[in-house]
Amino acid sequence: MIKKASVVEIGPRDGFQNVKEFIPTEIKLNIIDGLVKSGYKKIQMGSFVSPKAIPQMRDSGEIAQIVLERYPNVDFFALVPNLYGAKAAVKAGLKEIAPVMSLSESHNMANVKRTCAQSIEEIRKIREELPDVKITQDIATVFGCPFEGEMSVDALVEMIGKLRDIGIHAFTLCDTVGMAYPTLVEKVFRTVKKAFPGDEFNVHIHDTRNMGILNSYIALENGVDSVQAAVGGLGGCPFAPGASGNTSSEDLVYMLNKCGCETGIDFEQLLKTAKYTKSVIDGNFSGHHINIPEKPCVVTQE
Repeated sequence: MIKKASVVEIGPRDGFQNVKEFIPTEIKLNIIDGLVKSGYKKIQMGSFVSPKAIPQMRDSGEIAQIVLERYPNVDFFALVPNLYGAKAAVKAGLKEIAPVMSLSESHNMANVKRTCAQSIEEIRKIREELPDVKITQDIATVFGCPFEGEMSVDALVEMIGKLRDIGIHAFTLCDTVGMAYPTLVEKVFRTVKKAFPGDEFNVHIHDTRNMGILNSYIALENGVDSVQAAVGGLGGCPFAPGASGNTSSEDLVYMLNKCGCETGIDFEQLLKTAKYTKSVIDGNFSGHHINIPEKPCVVTQE
């Protein structure tokens, strides 16, 4: 039995980045407020990317400064694609960043316009120029690539070894298009935990084939340090064909809480926040009362 699990909320980044209409900053902050009220201790609040590539994230610097002042006891972090983004995140006050690269050469070129070797060199520069910031390396397409199919676990171990050589010791292994399945998740985490026993390993699972919760649970059984999920199941990689939404935070927390696993997250408050998120996004942000209601939600068969 899993007695305790760290659930990390990534909706304000991976969930929002696929919403085409710009979400007003105040609404983004309201949703983060609801997540903090729910009990989250770690939240990915955005990404420091080119506004031409991901216009939804153009207010990440402003959001970072506000939430860091508002919630000093919550760990906020952001995705960064390069040294420029990393410096912008640190300038905004963040103490942890998540550079991203792919195990798949094809997806890495589609996502960050670099070879894997070039990405590792860019991450080396980030490590050297920002020695005091925590780097948690995102590795995409670990469990499968839309262009190359299922990926080699040996290739993953080799890539992690190269990243460790430049000073990275925390990793998030990502199921970018939802190709993971339980025995593969088990194999991947048993392998990396055995090869690198002192390092931090987290998991990011998409729910394309309705196995997000199961795969997340299997990862927890195999010793991952945290599981990531998105409020409302929003998101999916915009540069990976077939990538649907992330694992739903409220579904994952409901399952873990019911199984007697301590998450520290209040399901009712999280459900309220998820319903608010869905209502404002589905309503295109027009004419909405943007304060999260205090009246508790009732679970329905919606």
